[in-house]
Amino acid sequence: VSASHLQLATFALGTVGWILCTISMGIVEWRVWHVDNTTIISSGIAWVGIWKVCFISYLHVSPGYREQFCHKFSGYDSFIPHEIYAAQGLLLIAMFMGLLGLAATIFALRNVYMGITHKTLITPFFLVGGFFYIFAGLCVLIPVSWNFYSVTHNQSIAFPPSYYMPSSPVAQEAGAAIPVGIVAVILLLLSGTFSLSYRFPVTPNTITK
Repeated sequence: VSASHLQLATFALGTVGWILCTISMGIVEWRVWHVDNTTIISSGIAWVGIWKVCFISYLHVSPGYREQFCHKFSGYDSFIPHEIYAAQGLLLIAMFMGLLGLAATIFALRNVYMGITHKTLITPFFLVGGFFYIFAGLCVLIPVSWNFYSVTHNQSIAFPPSYYMPSSPVAQEAGAAIPVGIVAVILLLLSGTFSLSYRFPVTPNTITK
């Protein structure tokens, strides 16, 4: 137990990282678009996520009230840029890999705190958990970096007319999902590194079957 405090911290960091990965996947604010035509997009701001695009409009509602309109993306939409498609797939993989990493770490910690001293029931699970954490972190890093690159270069998206969105914004900035994803990457990679650093303590009474 005394040799597993770092792995306990690994589990805590991995849990938070996995939660943040899941949160970033659900947040619609990946890109914040500023538009000059406020006829429909009343606030002049639209949020482009990896699953849908949303904006605030005062049309079709009573004076003084506003309504949020969202258009969901489908797998058949050809206008969706590659970085959004990549984010959809890689974040789902990251969520699954992170969950497997947590499961492996939980099993190893359970054996440690139950006093099970079989090396084969502890070390391999910490190592496997570490690989899953690192793989999950890389799966988050790729779409976060790619979409941030698209934001900094103010890249456009050819939305269809039914979306009431311009193909290019006046300006755009990174939304809340990107910094959340960056923190998730850092925590997952740290968790993987710490988990891979585990060394089974060798004592005269240790059973190494």
